[in-house]
Parts: sequence; C-alpha cells; structure tokens
Amino acid sequence: MSASPKKTGLIFFPAFDWAISPNHPEREERLLYTQDQVFEEGLLDFDNIIEYKPGIATYADVNRAHICVPNPQHLTTHSHLISAGGAITAARKVLQGEVDNAFALVRPPGHHSMLVAHGARGFCNINIEAVMIEYIRHTFGVKKIAVVDTDCHHGDGTQDIYWNDPDVLCISMHQDGRTLYPGTGFVEDFGGPNALGATINIPLPPKTSDEGFLFALEQAILPILDEFQPDIIINSAGQDNHYSDPITNMNFSARGYALLNEKLAPDIAVLEGGYSIERALPYINAGIILAMAGLDYSFIREPDYNYDRIRQSAEVTRLIEEEVKNILLLWKKRKNLKKQVTGSASYIRREKNIYYDTDSIMEKQTETVRVCDDCGGLVMIDSAADTGKRVFAVILPNACCPECRKNGEMFFDRVNASQYNHIYFQDRQRDVFIVK
Repeated sequence: MSASPKKTGLIFFPAFDWAISPNHPEREERLLYTQDQVFEEGLLDFDNIIEYKPGIATYADVNRAHICVPNPQHLTTHSHLISAGGAITAARKVLQGEVDNAFALVRPPGHHSMLVAHGARGFCNINIEAVMIEYIRHTFGVKKIAVVDTDCHHGDGTQDIYWNDPDVLCISMHQDGRTLYPGTGFVEDFGGPNALGATINIPLPPKTSDEGFLFALEQAILPILDEFQPDIIINSAGQDNHYSDPITNMNFSARGYALLNEKLAPDIAVLEGGYSIERALPYINAGIILAMAGLDYSFIREPDYNYDRIRQSAEVTRLIEEEVKNILLLWKKRKNLKKQVTGSASYIRREKNIYYDTDSIMEKQTETVRVCDDCGGLVMIDSAADTGKRVFAVILPNACCPECRKNGEMFFDRVNASQYNHIYFQDRQRDVFIVK
C-alpha cells in the first residue's frame, strides 16, 4: 500500500429528489450509506481528505458532449446538472492544483448515455464523465485523456461519444456483454477509422474475482496507458462488480477495488453503478477513498467476506489470460489497421439500432465519418426515433483539420431541413453549438 499520502477531494451528491422509482436499484440510499461509513470511519478527520460542494453544470456544458433531442432542458433535471457539476468540481480542484486527485460520489450516473440522446437508457440521461471531459478540454486545454471504466456494465455511452476521437482513450473492463446489459463491448470494437486503438474493451467472464480484475489491469490496462501517455486518467468507478451486487454476476471485493485504484492511480474518479447498498458500497467507497489518499486500507473488509466462496475457477483464469493476450496483439497492430478498415473509401458509414430501456424508445441511426489522416474526422449523424423525432447532426472534432471543417460547414449549410425536426452543428474545437 502507498506510503505517500495524497491530498484527495471528495464531492458528495446523493440527489435526494431524483429516483426512477422509490424501490429502484438506482436511488439515493446508494450514497447515504457511504456517507455514513465515511463519517463513522473518520475519513474526513484526515487532513489530506477534503470535502467540496458540487457545482452546477450548464446546458452549454452538456451541449459540448451531446446532441440532446430536442435539447438538454428536455432530458435533464436539476439533479443531473448537479451530478455533472460535481464531476466538473472534482476536475477543477485537481487541475487547479488544490488537490492531487478527487472522487465525485454523485448520482444520477451517466456512462450509458450516448452522443445522440433521445431519452434515458441504463438509468442514464446525460454522460457525466463526457460533460466533465469536454469541460476539461475547453477550460484547461488538456489534450490527451484516458477513461478507465470499471463498472460491471460496458461503458457503451462513453465509447460512442469518443469512438472517433484519437485523443481520448476509452478502456472498459466489464462483464461479458453476452451475459449482461447492454450486450456490447467486445474486443473487436476498437474505435472509429481515424481512432483505431482509442477504444479498448476487456469483457470478463462471469464469476471473475479480484485476481482476474487485477490481472487485466496489470497486464493490459497499465501497459496500454503507459504507451498512450495520457495527461489525465479518469476512473468511471462503477461498483457493481462486487460479489453481493443484485443485478450482476461478478466476484470482486472491496479490498480488490481499493488495490485497483491504488495501482491505476486515477486523477479523477466518478461514481457509476453499484447496487448492493448496504453490503458493498460503504466498504468499496471507503477503500477507494483511502487508496486514492495514499492511506492504509488493510482494515477494509465486508462482514461476510469469504475468499474461498468467491474465488474464480481455473477456467475463468484461462479465459482472462487468453483475452488479455488478444487485446495486446490487437493494440500492437493498431497503426497498421487503418488501410485494412477503410480501403479506398473517403467516408465510412455504420448503422446502429439503439434501445433506450429506461424510457422505452427505439432509435435508428446512421453515422458517417470522413476518413482523415490529420484529425478524428468530420462526423455526421442521421438519427430517427420512434417518438417521431428525426434529427441530423454535424460534429467537428476537438482538433479539427481545415478540410474536415470545410466539408462539415458545407454539409450543415446544404442539408435538407424539411426532412428533420432539428439540425445540429457541434464544433468541439471552437466551442460552437448551433441548432436550426
């Protein structure tokens, strides 16, 4: 365990006034038990652990990350803006040098919310981490960012938002999508044509224990991070990999989470899922906080912890070792894959069917990306939902080249407005957002 204490910021926002339903797994008690544990353990008595109040994100902050249909006012409550504002507060405290790292223990969560958002899916309305990332880029000019998503569910929304962005590395370590919502996140999902390798998926078999998670971290995630050299590391700190979680099938422990965070050493952690409200969350969060602060977490243990009961099988170990080997082979080949993926095409198109399980909305989407050697590429999206809303979006990347800018502005001016409810122009480079 680390012998070097760090100054760690904590931001709590339980969202007392927001819940999908009174008995839904995603409810305010998720954080209330954690707050009690933090106080009972006296964590705030340490001089190097400092609590801050969350700020409030603006609709302009949301528009940097999303195309909200018809607008962010329609998709967000005050709680969503405070949750995103809590993450922004965490980022600001770190990047202004007030703390070494920070943990935003906020809800509602966000990592299932995609680039285009017609409604809520996977309990998520807007992507909290993406709103924070775009704030970081806009305010502080940070170029290279890595997001390591350790939620049990694939971080499909964050992946979608940064699929075409070579400067944001999205790594998701999750339960195999063949066995769990949202059914995505496979090794071959490796990023858009101009950002191959900037998406890394590590689907783990059910019943993976501490040793499996830590093996994937040490053998795949850390070497890839070392090579990518991000300026900042963000942990989407989902906690539903715990052995007692009621909606997943993994065997991670609170001590394992603490060790993972010590080794990963994120600059910012943002709470995602985790629904074992009494048996897991207080212990996991206390362990993560102590690990981030460089303090002893060896006494953190769940009352019902039994290593033999949750130990992974030899077959699970074999599957993880094989998968890590395949991920590293693909990562090493990433620079030579572009021609194989794009051929002689000037634009690459992909079709997506997206189901918003929380709001029962079905969306059909066509994404078109300009093949470019100089930036992440101009992105155009034609999206139609069964709500009757059809929209078109032109998105210029954060480091947009002149040719992609010229083409994007031309398409935005020429698109047939009569076919769509709204047409959006999102210019991440110049921080411009236009709706017509």
